[in-house]
Amino acid sequence: MENMNKAPGQPLSAEDIYLFHEGTSYHSHRMLGAHPAVEEGEEGVRFTVWAPHAQAVGLAAGWNNWNGEKDSLYKIPDSGFWTRFFPGIRSGTFYKYDMTGPGGERFLKADPYAFQSELRPATASVVTDLAGYVWNDGPWRRKRKAPYRKPLNIYEIHFGTWRQKEDGTFYTYREMADLLIPYLKEMHYTHVEFMPLAEHPYDLSWGYQGTGYFAVTSRYGTPHDFMYLVDALHQADIGVILDWVPSHFAKDAHGLRRFDGTPLFEYSDAYKAEKPGWGTLSFDFGKPEVRSFLISNALFWLDMFHIDGLRVDAVTSMLRLDFEKQEGQFQRNENGGLENTEAIAFLQQLNTVVFSYFPNTLMMAEESSAWPGVTAPVHEGGLGFNYKWNMGWMNDTLDYVETPFDQRPGRHHLLTFPIAYAYSENYALPLSHDEVVHGKKSLLSKMPGDYGQKFAGLRLLLGYQMTHPGKKLLFMGGEFGQFIEWKDQEQLDWLLLDYESHRSMQRYTAELNRLYLNEPALWERDHELEGYQWITPHDNTQSVISYLRKGKKAGDTLVVIINFQPVRREHYRIGIAKAGAYVPVFCSEDSRYGGSGEFSAEPVQTEKIPWHEQTCSLELTLPPLSMLIYKREQPRTKKAVPGKESKPSKRSAAARSGKSGETSRVSASKGKEGLEMPTAETKKRSGRGTGRKPVTEDGPGSMNRRQER
Repeated sequence: MENMNKAPGQPLSAEDIYLFHEGTSYHSHRMLGAHPAVEEGEEGVRFTVWAPHAQAVGLAAGWNNWNGEKDSLYKIPDSGFWTRFFPGIRSGTFYKYDMTGPGGERFLKADPYAFQSELRPATASVVTDLAGYVWNDGPWRRKRKAPYRKPLNIYEIHFGTWRQKEDGTFYTYREMADLLIPYLKEMHYTHVEFMPLAEHPYDLSWGYQGTGYFAVTSRYGTPHDFMYLVDALHQADIGVILDWVPSHFAKDAHGLRRFDGTPLFEYSDAYKAEKPGWGTLSFDFGKPEVRSFLISNALFWLDMFHIDGLRVDAVTSMLRLDFEKQEGQFQRNENGGLENTEAIAFLQQLNTVVFSYFPNTLMMAEESSAWPGVTAPVHEGGLGFNYKWNMGWMNDTLDYVETPFDQRPGRHHLLTFPIAYAYSENYALPLSHDEVVHGKKSLLSKMPGDYGQKFAGLRLLLGYQMTHPGKKLLFMGGEFGQFIEWKDQEQLDWLLLDYESHRSMQRYTAELNRLYLNEPALWERDHELEGYQWITPHDNTQSVISYLRKGKKAGDTLVVIINFQPVRREHYRIGIAKAGAYVPVFCSEDSRYGGSGEFSAEPVQTEKIPWHEQTCSLELTLPPLSMLIYKREQPRTKKAVPGKESKPSKRSAAARSGKSGETSRVSASKGKEGLEMPTAETKKRSGRGTGRKPVTEDGPGSMNRRQER
């Protein structure tokens, strides 16, 4: 195949080259990689690769026994690019680049821009044409809106271990559509989040140590197969979030490490490049070409695969030069700080660009420190994400629910403190894969007590998550009470659904999810202080908390009471601002969910007994380890007399304005009944941020979509 084309040719324009080197080539995947083409009347494939320090680059494939010395690419002068059109090559061809490094060493590399990879353990790239799939998700894409005042309940799965075939092999993307979609609909989830699906060589890295950033993994099928799955999910009104990993990459020989014989995609400074805890390398965020690569990759998934959002992995590891490093393994920045200023600039550029192209995208940061302004707009100095995983809430909550019952009164602050920072960012509440693996035990196994109490505790955990401010995420298996922690090689223990306790747990989760969808108070004001109000956070001796969740309409307000002790509470009284009858709308101890059934489904009338600084109160019976949710029964309005206009009553006017007469928030220093709320200093000591954005008309964080474009 030597000398196949008559002239070198050059698919890249001067502007393409300039933008790539400037860090603003946001669709570089359309130029680099392997692209089927017709040139001078001949069909073939043009290959283009960035390898500025290579002495020579050849195309290695089966026809030349993986020796590309005679099938060389041509260097575009003063650009760092190598390119060549090869006629006669078709889609499906396996290939690599045969590199000669600056020192004369030769080695084979997979294509960083390949759209498909050979099935592991093989590592070749595959010529693939992504065109030709006919999408049918137009209605879904047209109706996508900003997420802030919408329900968002995410089911996180690891594709290979959610379900497997009887022989232990994987389902394909197409096959999974028939299994996953009915389940998500039955369980009332709004979104599914896939752990990383970009190509990766090692199964047990779960996709977090990638080698093929533009190639959906071949473990489960082809790119068109994955398009089919996303399309089918959208047609079923289910959003798709992809776990995306710009923080680091694998060191495997065929991957990005020392791609052209030098540190090209990674930092040349080993202090910044190495992630010793993970055995991986960090991208060089200060290099414009790497920014072009990564931002193009983010837009690629959103554009070519219609992905609705990216969960950006390990953001803290990008931001901090000392992340999980010992003394001697890191150096400070030019200002003496520990911030990676290049990574900050990259994340700000990433989010600015993503929202300029796809305004309603979910950009969710897994950021585990107290970094301020993760979801603040870039023009205000923030990172520009629209959501951040609330790792503080997750850690505090799991610490509490794992606490033995007799020790819970002394740890009551773990339930009350998270509200102090609940509105400092736009938060999602994650109960993710990281909490149920490597000896951490499953959510069900974390619970203290006997068999029945464990299930009651898990129902409380999920109920508390669902009624706390913030969007929701649950890892697969938690919904039906997986007993053993995630095994990461075998499918979930679906056989547990042969037992009533697990079927009841699954039924509970489905009904809780449906309640969430149907009650605007649980999501409409997630990011507004006025959406939450304590009734009392003080009852540490009995391990009970109670609070209000509020929607835009006063009539949507929910009263939530949670009893975290295996003790029945008779004559339990809570203060209520509005008199009337309160109807139970949910109880975690309903017998249908495996509970004791020890609750009354009858409405409860307020009494004129002042309590919790309110003029009236409700007297309730709290079953052991229970969550009760009540809603005020709305008084019937009088029918209007025909031909006679009546003035709205003060009561109805107040209802229309959303003013319920209830105290809308606790103060920054003292809560109701003198509860001491954390100050900025205590927040700093606890590792949580203290800043908060103003709420705009479109919801908090919406300004990150209004940056200069």
